Amino acid sequence: MRTVSLPLVVVAWVLTAIVPTRADEFKPGYLQLTQLDHETYDVLWKIPAIDESTTLKVKPQFPNGTEALTPVRSTFSRGITVQRWRIRVAEGLDGKTICFSRLSETRIDVLARLVRLDGTVQLERILPVHPSFVGRPSPGRLEVVRTYTILGIEHILSGFDHLLFVLALVLLVQGTGRLLFTITAFTVAHSLTLAAATLGWVHVPGPPVEAAIALSIVFVASEIVHTRQGRSSVTQHYPWVVAFTFGLLHGFGFAGTLAEVGLPQSSIPIALLFFNVGVEIGQLLFVGGVLTVITVGWRAGHRLRLAQPAWLWRIAPYAIGALASVWLVERVAAF
Repeated sequence: MRTVSLPLVVVAWVLTAIVPTRADEFKPGYLQLTQLDHETYDVLWKIPAIDESTTLKVKPQFPNGTEALTPVRSTFSRGITVQRWRIRVAEGLDGKTICFSRLSETRIDVLARLVRLDGTVQLERILPVHPSFVGRPSPGRLEVVRTYTILGIEHILSGFDHLLFVLALVLLVQGTGRLLFTITAFTVAHSLTLAAATLGWVHVPGPPVEAAIALSIVFVASEIVHTRQGRSSVTQHYPWVVAFTFGLLHGFGFAGTLAEVGLPQSSIPIALLFFNVGVEIGQLLFVGGVLTVITVGWRAGHRLRLAQPAWLWRIAPYAIGALASVWLVERVAAF
């Protein structure tokens, strides 16, 4: 028996919060309105669904007097129903409210994206507590900064596979300086591939990337075990190399979400930069939270002189590896 050196009970609590949630589940409702002329808009509406005929009962409700110009075309794939049609709104949507019926009865959010004739974009996140938004004139740069920073933060904090990889790095790398350097390498790598994929310079199919991300978590979890057992490896001596390599994969995963939302054509560099800034803010908040919990747990265990079985350290890496293995099987099966 020895003094507790790591609050594994708290780490297990973090994993418990992650386990019941599907990895990288970023599936709010999504409404895209593309302006064709002063009064005409193409509508794209995505909503989570069980099958082709069973969707959430949330629907966009347009201002009074809105005219449907085409029938609704509907398709279903991978738990999402996509509907497309065209509408005419007298005098356009500026200053008018779009509501989402029955959103307050659900637990999902809605992303609404209004693409105007001049290429500017209004992007709003609609919460169940306030299920509507108002069309506004072309946004300024500060609005783009705010919107995409918040979007980046929300994405990383709901991207459970990315957070699990970061958690594995925190458990693997000893020393604050080495950990910061390793996290920085991960940040630089996924920033590069996020930009390359979003700007269309590189295209990688999503399903293999998601499977590879799950595999990267399994690998790092196994390296935690090997390190604690005294085995020498490249990961032990150069963890930033591994973090950078797998960070390239994770960047493609981030790009998938940004591709769903899109970038404002008039402010692409700003939106891309601040989405990435938001991702990093969320990541740092997570790392800071984990380190705080570990520090507090270590001090409490030292003060109370708690002891732990020699095998207890295995709980965290084995739980991480098992959960990532489930994701890997699910993602490969989805090919």
